Amino acid sequence: MAAVIQNTVTGTPMSGLARALTQAGRLTPAQAEALQKKSVSDKVQFIDSLVTSGLIDSRALAVFCSETFGYPLMDLQAFNVELLPAKVIDDKLMQAQRVIALAKRGNKMSVAISDPTNTQALDQIKFQSEASVEPVIVPHDALLALLAVLGKSAQQSLQELADDDQEIEFADDAPATVAPDAANDIEDAPIVKFLNKILMDAVNLGASDIHFEPFEKFYRIRLRIDGVLREHAQPPITIRDKLVSRIKVLSKLDISEKRVPQDGRMRLILSPVKTIDLRVSTLPTLFGEKTVMRILDATQAQMGIDALGYDPDQKELLMEAIQRPYGMVLVTGPTGSGKTVSLYTCLNVINKPGINISTAEDPAEINLPGVNQVNVNDRAGLTFPVALKSFLRQDPDIIMVGEIRDLETADIAIKAAQTGHMVFSTLHTNDAPSTLTRLMNMGVAPFNIASSVIMITAQRLTRRLCTCKKPVDTSRAILLAAGFREEELEGDWKPYGPVGCERCLGGGYKGRVGIYQIMPITPAIEKIILAHGNAMEIAAQSEREGVKSLRRSGLIKVKQGLTSLEEVLGCTNE
Repeated sequence: MAAVIQNTVTGTPMSGLARALTQAGRLTPAQAEALQKKSVSDKVQFIDSLVTSGLIDSRALAVFCSETFGYPLMDLQAFNVELLPAKVIDDKLMQAQRVIALAKRGNKMSVAISDPTNTQALDQIKFQSEASVEPVIVPHDALLALLAVLGKSAQQSLQELADDDQEIEFADDAPATVAPDAANDIEDAPIVKFLNKILMDAVNLGASDIHFEPFEKFYRIRLRIDGVLREHAQPPITIRDKLVSRIKVLSKLDISEKRVPQDGRMRLILSPVKTIDLRVSTLPTLFGEKTVMRILDATQAQMGIDALGYDPDQKELLMEAIQRPYGMVLVTGPTGSGKTVSLYTCLNVINKPGINISTAEDPAEINLPGVNQVNVNDRAGLTFPVALKSFLRQDPDIIMVGEIRDLETADIAIKAAQTGHMVFSTLHTNDAPSTLTRLMNMGVAPFNIASSVIMITAQRLTRRLCTCKKPVDTSRAILLAAGFREEELEGDWKPYGPVGCERCLGGGYKGRVGIYQIMPITPAIEKIILAHGNAMEIAAQSEREGVKSLRRSGLIKVKQGLTSLEEVLGCTNE
């Protein structure tokens, strides 16, 4: 049936729905003509004027359309909205033509529609989706209600989420070449405002990472605050591609490449004296690209050694080691344990005009003025060993290697430490004693380890209790099992636990504090290394020499009221 036919009496175009209702006797010709004229003057569709007139309700109209045109009838209220397929119909087309894709199986797509004579809408959907369209009749008011919910997607929801204009300046914000259609997505004002707000929220809340995660039926943004991921927002799933494109352009990534992971950087200029660097990583997943942004705040490396949480005796040992003219200091711990901040803090302490410092990192996370920082680039051939060899021809006093990953890097770093240079580096091991056996397992000769390594520090970050903390009744047996000694339980002290307040967002923790194991390489430990001793023998000897384990350092923080017993037990083994 034609979508629009001519009224032979007045010459006014009459919709197919008006004609069908008139022929069935549900409307008189005069009623149909009046409604048709009203829809033209109000610039709405005939079905809108019909339903608002009260001459026929939405449910009765849907039953009539189903019976007259032979299409199935559905109650939208009984339909699970979460099952709606995403991105099969363009949002603008869906709202303009009042259609909703209900399901798609192979080349067939079921489409909810209230006016089956709107063949223009069905033809446009068929053309855009390249699918065979199967109309399903639904009540008009239910269709409009669901369209309103779905339409509250990109624009409206983003305006609510990004309620304040966040002014952020990005350094060197200039994409190379962007296609015109992509440029519209990138500069979409709500997307720009929303991303700015997320970045500012993350900085203000002290987050270390931002996770943009696409899933089949929702899109999630989480912030890692004090080492724990917290959900921050669930924006409309329809913005995921635009949001990733915006991030890619700011990070100098290829927005057309969505099949392989990419890494980039961006810089936020918050004020003339405050900048924040972000390391960006994208990863293709089943439902889109997951993006993780690591926030790199240079001010963390300038807090000073006292802010990191070293005990007085540990600080003294560390300061003595880093001031030596040559040797190797290794910092160990898992990812996210604060190794980089500790190394940068040490470099900051000894960064003076008379000292030449060079670093090789993958990538350089924090910019330190006065330090020559090099990003390794495996594709270009600038690996850790290549960078280290070049450093030795650059008259260095101090060399920092981001991570010792292989025997070649370890050998060059050790030779540098043996020939009059101070070398700092990191390894991924669980504690200080196992670092030495890890080097031996990599193939480093024991005598080279004994003659070069002067100190190993292992560390973890535990959440710091907020000021709302309160004493917790804990049995003596639990404290002893955790590692406290009998004499340490004397008195009336109690460990503190989290409570939750406005300052800590109800979590009970605010900020983090480090726990450390500082192990100098003494002559006794050197002998164990030369005898190919294992980590247990080294740990036993270091304990005899007074080296505190990570658990013991953590228990001291518990007794000081800085963190909870649960936090320490959760990040240490003993």
